[in-house]
Amino acid sequence: MNRKAFTLLELIIVIIIVGILAVLGLTQYTRTTEKGRSAEAKAILGSLRTAEEAYYLEKGSYASDITVLPVIAPTSCTSTHYFYYHYNPSGGCSPEGQVAALRCTSGGKSPNYSYYVFRLCLPSGRWNNDAGY
Repeated sequence: MNRKAFTLLELIIVIIIVGILAVLGLTQYTRTTEKGRSAEAKAILGSLRTAEEAYYLEKGSYASDITVLPVIAPTSCTSTHYFYYHYNPSGGCSPEGQVAALRCTSGGKSPNYSYYVFRLCLPSGRWNNDAGY
């Protein structure tokens, strides 16, 4: 007997295998893109830390508002950034507080996690990461 075609069962098995591989690939892709987006927060928080230290050396205290620092750090969600940044003087890092990067969830930028925050404690420079991965 000469077979020239695939059976229905063989096609279904191949489709199932391809579907499983696609789901695994999509999960890994999503995780990798979120890690890449978190690099924005780490870079801007690092710049804010450097600017805060310079401000402290010049004025004798940390800035009470990040908008006075020479760093481009949006204080609300914008179309160009995945995070927005703010200073919280009583943010769990005593005595000076913390600078936090919070994930924007508007404009189709919603993360795969419900809670997504990077914190930089001043003056210790300690990172606290609640990024969800």
